[in-house]
Amino acid sequence: MWSNLPFDLLSNIFSYLSPDSFARAKAVCRNWHTCTTTTVAPPLLRHPAWFIAWPIRHRGLSCYAQNPIDNNWHALSLDFMPSTVRPVAAIGGLVLLKFTNTTALHLAVCNPFTRQFRLLPPLNLARTNAAVGVVEIHSSYHQVYVAGGMSEAPGGGAIYQPTVEMYDSHHETWEIISSMPVEFAVRLTVWTPNESVYSKGMLYWITSARAYSIMGFQIGTKKWTELSVPMADRLEFAALVPRNGNLALVGGTYSGNVCTWELGDDDNWGIVEKVPSELGSRFPDWGTAKCVGINGAVCLYRDVGSGMIVRREILNKGRWEWRWIEGCCSIRRKNIQNFSIKGLLLHPNLFD
Repeated sequence: MWSNLPFDLLSNIFSYLSPDSFARAKAVCRNWHTCTTTTVAPPLLRHPAWFIAWPIRHRGLSCYAQNPIDNNWHALSLDFMPSTVRPVAAIGGLVLLKFTNTTALHLAVCNPFTRQFRLLPPLNLARTNAAVGVVEIHSSYHQVYVAGGMSEAPGGGAIYQPTVEMYDSHHETWEIISSMPVEFAVRLTVWTPNESVYSKGMLYWITSARAYSIMGFQIGTKKWTELSVPMADRLEFAALVPRNGNLALVGGTYSGNVCTWELGDDDNWGIVEKVPSELGSRFPDWGTAKCVGINGAVCLYRDVGSGMIVRREILNKGRWEWRWIEGCCSIRRKNIQNFSIKGLLLHPNLFD
């Protein structure tokens, strides 16, 4: 009976499957494989995002993925990629990467589940230490923004580059779209990591130097603005995350309190929640904490083996919950040596 179902009905059923169940369905028979590869939209948003623990140094040619549905860790081989790349951010089911064997910024994208790897074309201007931001328009269309950085001066030496470039995945080209104040270019180059958050037409970066501050780029008007950070001089760590489509900030103080603030329409911050103390006590040192977030999930982590504090939206129930997730210490009875990671939250995409 199942082999004779119309493709449109099968397609609708398959779209509700979690990524791991979807992968198993593709392998059942030739008819199902054809249906999943020709008619089914990727089941991206009906299930929670997976946490990807990506080694900061290319260690053992593997990253590790935590499946939030069955609460298991899986090893994903990275032997199809060069060892000279480091993750920047997730874009849907893809990972944006930068090369570490060159001073000039050079980017690529990969899908760790389907083992796809693709170089992005070179930027119009060679830049070092530029800030990178991503905007996901929808599952098959994204833009990458590069701001600031340093370029070679005509007479030798280096200068700060007060321009913004944008990569459009539809046209697969880079375009210099605007200038920017030199002081913003300097701060983005010297004190800003690559993590960015897009909210309501603005692309935001937070400085890594205390006291923290936030720089925002209005994509429509090409204007720059600066925002203050709540408790900026007292936060031991701080990170930007999206929350219900708004800009939010997660930060922790030396006293061990970890809070989330949300930016209101009046550009004022309001505290919206705190990490439960029983979970926060599992982190002995908030100075080593890292944070990654997408709409629907926030994860506080340190390394691959120490465990994570995760806040997830319970889909279809309209509520959130905090949970402790054990770290990845072994897979199939094989011990995993602890190491530093860059955490990513993404929805596995078995098409790209």
